[in-house]
Amino acid sequence: MICACPWRGGAAIGGMSDPSPPQMASSAAQAKRTPFLEQYFAAKARHPEALLFFRMGDFYELFFEDAEKAAAALDITLTKRGSHDGDPIAMAGVPWRQAEIYLARLIRAGFKVAVCEQVEDPAEARKRGGKAIVRREVTRLVTAGTLTEEGLLEARTANCLAALVVRGEEAALAFADISTGAFHTLACAPGALSEEILALSPSELLAGEEDGARKAILAAAEMAGAVLTLRPGSKADPRYGARRACAVFEVAGLDAFGDFTEAELAAIGLLIDYVELTQAGAAPRLEPPKRLAGREAMAIDAATRISLELERSTRGGREGSLLHAIDRTLTPGGARLLSERLARPSLDRTEITARLAGIAFFLAEEGACQQLRTLLKGMGDPARALTRLALGRGGPRDLASLAAALAAGEQIRARLALAKPPAELAAALDQLSLVEKPVLAAWLAQIGQALEADLPVLARDGGFIQAGFDPALDEARGLRDDSRRVVAALQASYGQITGLPVKIRHNAVLGYHVDATPKQAEALMSPPLNSQFAHRQSLAGSIRFTTPELAELDAKIARAGEQALARELAVFRDFAAAAAGNERAIRAIAQALAVLDVASAGAIWAQETEAVAPELSTGNELLAEGARHPVVARALDKAGKTFTPNDVRLDADGQLGPRLLLVTGPNMAGKSTYLRQIALLAILAQAGCYVPARRLKLGLADRVFSRVGASDDLARGRSTFMTEMVETAAILHQAGPKALVILDEIGRGTATYDGLAIAWACAEHLHDVNGCRAVFATHYHELTILPERLAAAANANLRAKEWKGDLVFLHEVQSGAADRSYGVQVAKLAGVPKRVVERARAVLARLEAGQSGRVDPHSLSLFSAEPAAPEPSAIEAMLAGVEPDSLTPREALDALYRLKALLKAGGAN
Repeated sequence: MICACPWRGGAAIGGMSDPSPPQMASSAAQAKRTPFLEQYFAAKARHPEALLFFRMGDFYELFFEDAEKAAAALDITLTKRGSHDGDPIAMAGVPWRQAEIYLARLIRAGFKVAVCEQVEDPAEARKRGGKAIVRREVTRLVTAGTLTEEGLLEARTANCLAALVVRGEEAALAFADISTGAFHTLACAPGALSEEILALSPSELLAGEEDGARKAILAAAEMAGAVLTLRPGSKADPRYGARRACAVFEVAGLDAFGDFTEAELAAIGLLIDYVELTQAGAAPRLEPPKRLAGREAMAIDAATRISLELERSTRGGREGSLLHAIDRTLTPGGARLLSERLARPSLDRTEITARLAGIAFFLAEEGACQQLRTLLKGMGDPARALTRLALGRGGPRDLASLAAALAAGEQIRARLALAKPPAELAAALDQLSLVEKPVLAAWLAQIGQALEADLPVLARDGGFIQAGFDPALDEARGLRDDSRRVVAALQASYGQITGLPVKIRHNAVLGYHVDATPKQAEALMSPPLNSQFAHRQSLAGSIRFTTPELAELDAKIARAGEQALARELAVFRDFAAAAAGNERAIRAIAQALAVLDVASAGAIWAQETEAVAPELSTGNELLAEGARHPVVARALDKAGKTFTPNDVRLDADGQLGPRLLLVTGPNMAGKSTYLRQIALLAILAQAGCYVPARRLKLGLADRVFSRVGASDDLARGRSTFMTEMVETAAILHQAGPKALVILDEIGRGTATYDGLAIAWACAEHLHDVNGCRAVFATHYHELTILPERLAAAANANLRAKEWKGDLVFLHEVQSGAADRSYGVQVAKLAGVPKRVVERARAVLARLEAGQSGRVDPHSLSLFSAEPAAPEPSAIEAMLAGVEPDSLTPREALDALYRLKALLKAGGAN
């Protein structure tokens, strides 16, 4: 645990009051405030919603309620010092150098943090008088959606800030990744907002306080797991948005960027205003907004994203998701681009074809692919490095990251340009060229000459500029280093004068001083040496002295070191400013490298998994041969097992396959896997990826719906069955002819006949009304007669066999309906006690014999491993008493007549 520091800097804390805005405190309380407290409360009043990190020396301090909240969230010690109105004042602190670690934990816990920095040198403050304190200002508001520091971000995941506006029947999103500068807008119907927000997966969602769609906004933020921040309604005004955008991007009008709706302009203003607020007035480092068409991406709702585990598994992590299974990218920018494509699969056939052509190129050019990936390794994250430098938060390693990316880009272009890549890759390679960017080329050359090989994280640590690059820096360093040689000479001189092996040491309190043992100190404190050596400090093992020469030297060396560091920081700022001046060109290069990374990674994955390029058609079919589930197949491969591929034929027009495919078969046979892999084939194909199959022909799907798996929603008061019905209702209302729907065991959460009736009606509705491609898995075998009355429906089943009393799953899909579900056998495989399994078999036998109405539970022994024998019928009882060998012909004939009479009377029962 980090202990809260004692009061640093010696400021008085008496008279601290509640951290409410000063104007709300009593005049008596204000009168008691020290200048420090006035400064603290002024900063807190500007950001009452945030924890205030108040810089004091080498710590960030928190006070009052902020300290209590931070101590609980960070597990740091809460201390109390001084008092206000008789109550002790809570304090907690974190070290300045480790602040990022604690900031990350606070942001993950849902807090916002206002960082109040010292913006004045203490020496300057002393010039204003003995009681003057160092000026402090809030330099940044740290929130979930505005992070830029490497230590606060997930390198391979975008950090999206989104602003949402609803104006009547018009809605819009403006969204940006502050760490890379990417900025987009999207207009849509209010009903489509949740799907779009889920596709973006924002870390923070902005909305106007007066927005009438408050309930929908709250629900969207909750589903996306985003922090919701409400802003004044005046900030979500289209005229205000247009003015702010024009000012930020220094243009007279926004027509060159797109034809934005009023809702989009309002969202743009809301986002830009918030970015300026969080950056303490600094100009947002954003690209001009790019307008996305409302229906250029496949719609995927919340339940489907969760069910298909596109970017996160049901366990909450990346592992086990589709993204994790296919991601072979080497750069953070490439990983983010792949994630973006998978989250919003395209509806543009030309765009998809271009992406597939890039993968095909690298599959054909294996040598070029390997050369590219060698150059991409360890390249860093130029987009985020540039943002940090432009905002004044970067360091020497960010300069090196930019230089490495630019240099790698030049090499990549030289090696690939002659291979005649397809259009998308050729355009990316053109962006990498520095031939038409002489300023950037000169910057890169200078960086190569300037930076040391081993770089510090922070520029203020110094030592990152090579000797010989900057004459002024070399001069300052020479003065500093010569002074240190003077220290060594002075130490030798004192040794000669005193005849003692004294040492010259340095610390922050005394500066340079003579460090002597107690025995040596006796001579130094005696005449004649005591006239030159002044006693300053006594410790258990050493006595410390100063001299006039050491005091003068200390000041001289300090000045020289400060001058050297100041010059080095000036060189760093010049490099950072030059990079910011070439922001658009560098961002274009970063994007081009990401495109190349994704294409080459797609080729590597396709090669590993024997995936193929999908064939895109203008129809409504999905025809797959030898298809595999990419995640399950990968897991089985790692375990040394083989995935059983299967075919699927679907066609909404009913020409090349059924519109509705009813899938039956045992539990654990692979029905859910089969359903999910069908949906994943469409998503992968439209994301521009190869697909794990021998062949796939696909008519583009505008929406994908998946209702697979059962879960309740206790927070909304919904049972598992109610949740299933809500999701099913959404599908039946929204699915159109170009949608793809997979449904698993609809109706299972209620009474048998109710569930069967619901499943039956849903299947008919999908076939007759929605008219879309649909796969419907069920254990209601009564549904298998539907293909007899529905023109474009068919049955399929997952094969299984019984072998010596055990059930063997073959995981093969074949035409026709399954003969049974094998539920009891699956229960046995699951380890259900033998006694329970045997009883279940007996009850099942009665039910299947049509005797359910007369089954007496007490007729079977609950505690017997074997089922109890049924009561014998009248015919069985009569036959049991007959001895055939002892009967005469007449007696045998009489017995036969009696049997016939019993049969007529129902004696067989």
